[in-house]
Amino acid sequence: MTDKSSTETLLGRIADALERIAPPRADEADFSVADAYVWNADAEMPEPVAEVARVDLPLLKGIDRVRDILLDNTRRFARGLPANNALLWGARGMGKSSLVKAAHAAINEETPRSLILIEIHREDIESLPRLMSLLRGQTRPAIVFCDDLSFDHDDTSYKSLKAVLEGGIEGRPRNVIFYATSNRRHLMPRDMVENERSTAINPSEAVEEKVSLSDRFGLWLGFHNCSQAEFLGMVEAYAAHYGLEVEQERLHAEAIEWAATRGARSGRVAWQFIQDLAGRLGQQLG
Repeated sequence: MTDKSSTETLLGRIADALERIAPPRADEADFSVADAYVWNADAEMPEPVAEVARVDLPLLKGIDRVRDILLDNTRRFARGLPANNALLWGARGMGKSSLVKAAHAAINEETPRSLILIEIHREDIESLPRLMSLLRGQTRPAIVFCDDLSFDHDDTSYKSLKAVLEGGIEGRPRNVIFYATSNRRHLMPRDMVENERSTAINPSEAVEEKVSLSDRFGLWLGFHNCSQAEFLGMVEAYAAHYGLEVEQERLHAEAIEWAATRGARSGRVAWQFIQDLAGRLGQQLG
């Protein structure tokens, strides 16, 4: 009898310990502790981000038109007005993801804690319906953000995204908007679309199934390779913002050489040059 009682006591202690270390239930997800989160698909929980790695909006040069469009769309959404899902597509390193994070920060500077940002990784898209169901019961508007979104051969997770964006019985929650960045305008590789056409009973319908994913985004914002003048404008803005003391002629010459060695001009290349320059000057950034 004593052995049985001891065993029950031990099992009870083990159960209590497991309950203490177990993650909270997904239904208890708390979106009030921070302004930004990363979606943990395995635990079905949002993980708060104390400080978002971002660039201030005024430092994003050469993308004035798309910047203003996205900022206006985001501001309307935060105010409870109609707004569109947005696909930011185009050249690498031109500030697509930086613009999303900067717009989120700018709106929260105007009206503190008015908007949350939740990043979902590309490989976790199939868990998007679960995230949406958690957000449906929240009051704060939320941007769900996926960086570098695209779909490859035999990947069917795009159907989860289509259903969330516009389809499905419940549809997208009114307090949620979806922003994505991609190097592809249509998110699918061309040979994948053509393969669907060649193997389908009705080729045109198969192609529409693939291409229509992009149609779920009301805003298509294109980012294109910048000119040398725009590139130098980015470099000058960074140098002035961080107080790097260097003559403009030298700054331009070294920036042009830096871009030439990389075979590209972009916001990312400009930032990499500024980091190198600051290091050589012995100055801190931040």
